[in-house]
Amino acid sequence: MTGPPAGGEPDAVEPAPIRAVPLRHPGRWAAAVVIVALFALFVYGAATNEAYGWGTYGRYLFDERISSAAWNTVQLTILSMVLAIVLGVVLAVMRLSPNPVLRGSSWLFVWFFRGTPVYVQLVFWGLFPAIYKRIDLGIPFVQQFAHIDLQDLNAAFMFAIIGLGLNEAAYMAEIVRAGISSVNEGQTEASIALGMTWWQTMRRTVLPQAMRVIIPPTGNELIGMLKTTSLVSAVPYTMELYGRQRDIAGVIFEPIPLLLVAATWYLAITSVLMVGQHFLEKYFSKGASRQLTARQRRALEREQAEATGAH
Repeated sequence: MTGPPAGGEPDAVEPAPIRAVPLRHPGRWAAAVVIVALFALFVYGAATNEAYGWGTYGRYLFDERISSAAWNTVQLTILSMVLAIVLGVVLAVMRLSPNPVLRGSSWLFVWFFRGTPVYVQLVFWGLFPAIYKRIDLGIPFVQQFAHIDLQDLNAAFMFAIIGLGLNEAAYMAEIVRAGISSVNEGQTEASIALGMTWWQTMRRTVLPQAMRVIIPPTGNELIGMLKTTSLVSAVPYTMELYGRQRDIAGVIFEPIPLLLVAATWYLAITSVLMVGQHFLEKYFSKGASRQLTARQRRALEREQAEATGAH
């Protein structure tokens, strides 16, 4: 008979393995079943409802007039946002300037264009040629070198860009200002210590770091601008997507399928913009988190393998 181990203590008995039972969530499954059932009923009802006019929808989805109007909408969106971003950066820098005149001018611009509806502003730009029939270029009260007759100028597209861009610039100014304010003051102090001027500090130090905060809301504003282009009929400019489908629907007396066509194009363009926003956010967020990306992990593993092989 074998005696107890040295020390006189009996063998330790290992505990039985723990049998973990996963927590059940019946509420989640019930909610999922209800949502799927409602979605299926909606799809079935829409597919069998003649009011949707799916035949007309398919016939006009890739119609040349619709696709051309979608391209006009994209141009309106991009050009208006370029104007808004450039002007918004200038206004934000003016708002943070030590010059009281620049600060006051920036505040007044933001106050006016944020405080009035964009539709009202677009109507005003449509009436601009009636208010200012002619623009004289030259030295005031002395000599004019050129004259522009606005009533003879068919510039609805240009006025639509100006109206959308100026309205959006007020919001972009606040977004950029918030991004600049998020940069640590030590960065500004270090730049000044290196001999940079205020403008050089903004351009070389502050704005590049503020992009991480500025990009996400700017992407949202871009998507919002795409949908706001549907209001430019107030200028009036009707060659964009919403205006064009409305004109076609007025001829064939089928507004519902044409609205679905426009909604499909808006969703498609928005989806592309969201993908671009994702990659922009990913690019400008480098170094903001301590967590390594998959690409950074692979590079680190390669370096470690090479260092191990060298030894």
